[in-house]
Amino acid sequence: MNLAIITSASNIMGGAPVFAHTRVPVQTLLDYLEAGDSVDDFLAGYPSVKRSQVVAFLERAATLAIADAG
Repeated sequence: MNLAIITSASNIMGGAPVFAHTRVPVQTLLDYLEAGDSVDDFLAGYPSVKRSQVVAFLERAATLAIADAG
C-alpha cells in the first residue's frame, strides 16, 4: 500500500507541501524539530497530523539522506 504522506496543491497553503489530508505544512514539523521540540510537541499542536504520517516522513527523509550521502 503506497499512501501519500505529503501532498501539494496550489489551492492548499499556496502549494506548500503539507501532510496529506491536512493543511499543516511539512516545514512546520521541521521547524519544531530544529527548535529542539519533540514529535509529541508537534502532534499536540497539530492533532490533524497522525503520528504514522510523521514517522513515515522521517523514515523517508532518512532514507533519502543516506542514499544522497552514498
